[in-house]
Amino acid sequence: MKITQNYSEEDVKAINIVEAKSIENFVIHFVFDDKVEREIDFFPFLNASKNQMTRKYLELENFRNFTIKYGDLIWNDYEMCFPVWDLYCGKI
Repeated sequence: MKITQNYSEEDVKAINIVEAKSIENFVIHFVFDDKVEREIDFFPFLNASKNQMTRKYLELENFRNFTIKYGDLIWNDYEMCFPVWDLYCGKI
């Protein structure tokens, strides 16, 4: 059996980050374009990583050097980034 669901443009809206601010250590406060706000602590993710390219962001100077580009949070030209939906849901 095949089930098909059709969606209108109103049903499928991209979520974008409009503001991201480092508030303490590895915690970032996010504001999304629908006014939802989240605070996410990235330390557990970074600390558990085995990848040296990711672990370099355990240095606060590197971690705090992020930008928002096209509604995404990125570090060093997409060297590190996260799916916006995961950030929106408050999990990484």
